[in-house]
Amino acid sequence: MYFHEIALQPAQFLLLVGVLVATVLLLVQCLRWYCPHRLLRTCWKLDSQEEPVSDCTAPPENESPRQCPPATLPEMAAFYRELHTPTQGQTMVRQLMHKLLVFSAREVDHRGGCLILQNMGISLLIPPGAVAVGRQERVSLILVWDLSDAPSLSRAQALVSPVVACGPHGASFLKPCTLTFKHCAQQPSHARTYCSNTNLLDAKAWKPLGKSGVHASLDECRIQLTHFSLYTCVLEGPTGPEARKWLQLAVFCSPLAPGQSHLQLRVYFLNNTPCALQWALTNEQPHGGRLRGPCQLFDFTGSRGDQCLKLKYISEGWENVDESSCQLVPHLHIWHGKCPFRSFCFRKKAANENEDCSVLTNEIIVTMHTFQDGLETKYMEILRFQASEEESWAVPPTVSQPPPCNRLPPELFEQLQMLLEPNSITGNDWRRLASHLGLCGMKIRFMSCQRSPAAAILELFEEQNGSLQELHHLMTLMERLDCASAIQNYLNRTHDDSPAPVLRGGAWQNQGLELELELDEKL
Repeated sequence: MYFHEIALQPAQFLLLVGVLVATVLLLVQCLRWYCPHRLLRTCWKLDSQEEPVSDCTAPPENESPRQCPPATLPEMAAFYRELHTPTQGQTMVRQLMHKLLVFSAREVDHRGGCLILQNMGISLLIPPGAVAVGRQERVSLILVWDLSDAPSLSRAQALVSPVVACGPHGASFLKPCTLTFKHCAQQPSHARTYCSNTNLLDAKAWKPLGKSGVHASLDECRIQLTHFSLYTCVLEGPTGPEARKWLQLAVFCSPLAPGQSHLQLRVYFLNNTPCALQWALTNEQPHGGRLRGPCQLFDFTGSRGDQCLKLKYISEGWENVDESSCQLVPHLHIWHGKCPFRSFCFRKKAANENEDCSVLTNEIIVTMHTFQDGLETKYMEILRFQASEEESWAVPPTVSQPPPCNRLPPELFEQLQMLLEPNSITGNDWRRLASHLGLCGMKIRFMSCQRSPAAAILELFEEQNGSLQELHHLMTLMERLDCASAIQNYLNRTHDDSPAPVLRGGAWQNQGLELELELDEKL
């Protein structure tokens, strides 16, 4: 028995050693798994401390916007105070509380008043009698260029207008006020107005408005407001190709300076509204980009086809830097009005020793085709671009702030538009009015490409600060007695006893010359 116990001792020893070895191996394995993760978390914390990322940075177009930290009460008070401070008829563009806003404010008494956002196609009319006698109210008109404030849309819905706020929120008047802004729906019956009865800094709660007090014309939405809040317009038509909206294709690039070897071209796909184009112009200012030629209209359908931009031709001496000659824009980015753009980058080719490419490369000509995926054979737009080396482009010209312009009453504007729109055999239509405003043949042909040439001419007349008496005088000179009678009837209804301004010699010619120079820049 003594020998049997001695024989078992080595086995027990080996078992004890095996348990110890297994324990050590298991402990080592746990340490190897735990330490790297802990070190990785430590490194991540150090990196995040060294390079903090702001939560308010503008997200890419394929990501949802991040939430900004909540505003404090003093910040909110300063925000609304600046929005409601009278701007003396000027249109202001400001970055306030992480929002890019365009606004105008003024004081209104019992005589009423009108607020206009210059070049945005947005106005707010407070009629006489809306404010009690002896009182003054501060009102503001705000264009919101923050996409996070737009309604959450389904695939069947499209954003066809800007988001507009009237302030102060919740203000009511003795008479309804009229808010007017542009939309790009092809069928006005498909455009539905939405309202968010919230403050500008609060979470939005968009709900459709009833049809009472809402009127959508060919390209304009007019709302009779009983109180002030946020408003926009959404396309809610049948799904598929039947649902359509108008786009404007805008081509931008920086000046081609002498000796420059690279050039970037950017094509924006925008809603066909004035404020969408102004947003692109504002977005291009920090990069020195300029609009090259007039925008082209595009018939965009709700068939869910992505937008293709295909490079077809580059002039000799230049080559495409990008790997692909075709770029896609997701359908919903355009359908939901996110103002996307696509770009191509070109560079000059290296010249051989025996070749002189300086003559070939001092200008570039590019041709592009754009269409919806699957609809190339049915509908396609051709974009042509040309730029040459210009010394004058090195310093951008100074742009003076345009003076506040008068606005024709909406009902009279539409009546004159309907009377002047049809083309007359004698040319005594909107084209004759354009000639009286100083436009030449090339400018008139440019205006004929607009959706409504008559509306465009009347808007130019407004920008020239023309009065109803002056327009009546012009219609009489044109022998358009129907238009002159419509203006006279409106003046009689409103009992306007203000003296008619005297036409100074050469005033219209000088304004026409300024307008011609402005159109030259656009062309």
